[in-house]
Order: sequence, then structure tokens, then C-alpha cells
Amino acid sequence: MTFSGKNALITGASRGIGAEIARVLAKNGVKVWINYRSNAELADKLKEEIENEGGSAAVIGFDVADEKAFVEAIKTIIDSDGELSYLVNNAGITNDKLAMRMSVEDFKKVIDANLTSTFIGCREALKVMSKKRFGSVVNVASVVAESGNVGQANYVASKGGVIAMTKTFALEGAARNIRFNTVTPGFIDTDMTKNLPEKVKEEILNKIPLKRLANPVEVANAVAFLLSDEASYITGETLKVNGGMYM
Repeated sequence: MTFSGKNALITGASRGIGAEIARVLAKNGVKVWINYRSNAELADKLKEEIENEGGSAAVIGFDVADEKAFVEAIKTIIDSDGELSYLVNNAGITNDKLAMRMSVEDFKKVIDANLTSTFIGCREALKVMSKKRFGSVVNVASVVAESGNVGQANYVASKGGVIAMTKTFALEGAARNIRFNTVTPGFIDTDMTKNLPEKVKEEILNKIPLKRLANPVEVANAVAFLLSDEASYITGETLKVNGGMYM
């Protein structure tokens, strides 16, 4: 993959899919800004790992749901590098419970963390990328945004909103050569899924035609592709990375 831009901000990048995205982009010569909200130690460790492998990385801590903090973070990146070439809105939370037991506060908290934060990131990226008339944004949603899922009305709404909103940003950014796309991961092989009871794992695998969970790097590669020059004519798309779970 080739990248004409110089740097990328990845939110929620201290671990999981976000960390893998940072690794993949760094290996392809992109300077990565590793965002974290609460675990500076993990972010610093990832930065050190990337630099030890010859990549370029910086750590930037802020809560993506805090508009002022997000805006200031992007200003910090511009002041440092002179531009922001790529943005990956990956950070997100869950707060699962059946809809009839879900309070409005439970609903709004997830919407703010997942959807409103993505709006802030896309809006600010569009502003700063417009100056160079170049940039690419990938928003990380979820397979359940397309299929629905019991106990996740708030999460599904937030990620479904991300998919829909990305299309509007793609339309608004196109005239400025700024692309916006979405990736919808399925079930990922993480510490959380490793600790699931065998019966639950079996039920999950039965829903996946490829009969396995995704490795985080498989999602990271999809994100990197959409950011890259090879995807220069792709915008407003939703790339499913779910092993065929939802087609």
C-alpha cells in the first residue's frame, strides 16, 4: 500500500483494533498519533514498539467525547506536523442491557462516545484537510449496526448512525478530494472473546460462514487499504470485515 499523506490520528489506539491499525500504518511509513483516554502506559508501550521497528509515532491523550479536547488535539497535531492526512475514528464504548431496562442516560452516553465523537472528528478533519485538498477518514462501526443485536439498542444506534453519517461527509468532502469510508468488523479474536464460555464461542462461530473469528490485523489491513492511495476512487462505502456473518 502507498500513502501520499504523512500522518494519521487513530482514536482509541492504545490496544485492540486501534493498536493494530497504528502498527500497520506505521509499517507503511505513516507517522501515527496514538490516542488514548485513560491508559497512558499502554499507549507509551505501543509508541516504543513502533519506534523500535523503525516507525514514527506520538502519543496524544484526550476523551473523544469532549469536543474541546478533540479540537485541541487536532490543533496540536497540525502545530507539530503541519497537516493531518488521515483520521481513523475507532474509539467507542458499550453499555449493554435489554431496551426495556435501558435508561435514556444509558442510551445517550453510548451515542455521545461513539457517534457524536465521530461527528466531531469528521467535522474537524474536513476543516483541516480542506486546506491541502487531500485526506482520508475511516470510521470504525460494527457488523451489529447492519444486523441489529439483542441488548445493544444504544450501541447499534450509534454505529448505524456512523454508517449513515459517513455517507454525508463523503458527499461534502468529495469536492475537496477528501474521502470518508466505514469498516464494519464482525467478531474479533481478543482477550475478551478468548475468555467466553465454549458454548458461547460455538454459537458465535455457527453464525460465521468462515467458521473463525477475525484477527485484529485483518481489520487493520482493511482500514489501511481504505486510507491508502490504492483506494483513491472509493468514498462513502461500507467495507464489511465479518467472515460472511452479515452479507
